[in-house]
Order: sequence, then C-alpha cells, then structure tokens
Amino acid sequence: MSNSVFVPGHITGFFTIENHEVSLKKGSCGAGFLLSKGVKTTVSDSDDPAIDVNQGNSSVIDEVLRILEVDRDFKITQDIQLPIGAGFGMSAASALSLTLALNEFLNLGYSLELCGQIAHMAEVNLGAGLGDVIAQTGHGLVFRLAPGAPGIGEIKSFEHDVCVAWKTFGGIETSSIIENPAHEQVIYDVGLKYMEYFVEKPSLRNFLDFSYGFSRQTELMSGEVKNLVDYFNSRSDILGSSMAMLGNTAFAIAENEDAFKNLEVEGLHIDKLNNTGIVYD
Repeated sequence: MSNSVFVPGHITGFFTIENHEVSLKKGSCGAGFLLSKGVKTTVSDSDDPAIDVNQGNSSVIDEVLRILEVDRDFKITQDIQLPIGAGFGMSAASALSLTLALNEFLNLGYSLELCGQIAHMAEVNLGAGLGDVIAQTGHGLVFRLAPGAPGIGEIKSFEHDVCVAWKTFGGIETSSIIENPAHEQVIYDVGLKYMEYFVEKPSLRNFLDFSYGFSRQTELMSGEVKNLVDYFNSRSDILGSSMAMLGNTAFAIAENEDAFKNLEVEGLHIDKLNNTGIVYD
C-alpha cells in the first residue's frame, strides 16, 4: 500500500514578517503564486524504516515525524522538483506533502487545516520559512491577508492563465534574513505599504509592479538577479519580473510561453501558473 501527495512550489513577490510567540500564529502576509512543479511525497509499506530524498537532507521529514510522534515502519520517498533554498518554498512543500501523505497512509483522519498546521510548525521550528504552507493550500495567485498556519491565517486565491519563467543563481539562507532585526524592519515597512495597496486592487499587474518595487526598496536583489529582472522588464511581451523571496532567483510572467522561447538566457526554465494546487494520488 502507498499514498502520494503533490504540493506545488510557491514564489513570493512581496511580504511582511509577522512574529508571534505562538508558532501557529507566526508567519507572514504578502502575495505570491504557485508553480506546476513542487514536491511529491510517497509513503509506502516497508519492513524497515527508510527515507529517500532526491536532493537536500531529511531535516524537514525528521521534524514532521517528531511532531506527529508516529511509530510505524514505512518508506518515505520525496521527489523535490525545484531548487532548495532558492525561493520556491520547497521546505514547506516537503513538510505539507509529507504530512498529508502520512495522514492518508496511517488513516489519521486529520483535516487539511490540521495537516497544514503541523507542516507550518515544522517549517517555523526549523527557521526555513514563514508563509509558504498556507499559500500552498491555495491555487494560482495567492494573497496572504492574515499571518499564521492554515485555519489561523487567511488567504485568497486568484486564477490566471499565464506562463512563468525563472532562473536561479543559487540559494539564500532564509533564516539569515527573517531572523535579522535590520532586515525584518525594512521588510515589514516596505511590505506593509504594498500590502495596503494590494488590498485595494489585487490584480496580476499590481502584483508584478509591487513585487518589483519591494525587491528594489528592500535591497534584497543581488546584482545578477537585478540584471536579469531589468532585462525581462525591458521586453514588451513580458508582463513583469522580480525576485523570488527569499532566493537568489529571478522570475517573469507573460501571457504565453512564446515570450520566453527566443530569449538568450542560459538556464531559463519555463512553467505555468498552477491553478490546481494540491494533488492526491
């Protein structure tokens, strides 16, 4: 017997850090979007416990198992389809897909919200992120209106039929940003401004404009990301471009993939905005 769950990757464009002494209420507000690639976790019968991860380590898996306090022999296989530490929410997708797969496999009977809360706690405990889990329970373009885990925070989802391109130049240690008081204050001030604007008009155009403004004003963009973002934004057939928070990664959105096909950008990946979300197999 086996159960598999896919959770999409998530790119944040702008955000605020919302600290709280209670892990489930700690998180972030902001806006981002889901990708067609993410993390697929499979839990299957096995005579001996085993963990098979195609990249990275098992720290997120270990933390979820610790929180769940499960005691049974099974094999966990994770297919992580996007770069780790590059702004794609892979730690959150790992935690959420594992929790959901274990919930099905072990017949725990937990709701999506409770599984999301477990995954959120795992991510916060590890300092790996603050808001991807709740966003990954949505679809398309996701606006995080209130911080915290699923069932505590609040999101709205908007569907858009558009294509996404991205290129990563490497990772950023998320904890080095979100746990740094100087970064935290700047991010909060700039992010709050764009949050208030976005509440008034949550459009794709505004998401792209505000994401670019946020990345510039927080000075989080590296030179190589800025050069590529500026190149994308110079193209009339590309709707907009910015930095994936928090990763050394540039993303761009266009109405169709033809806008990206003839670009001379080495290592460019073309994807689609994911309007489906979580998939159970």
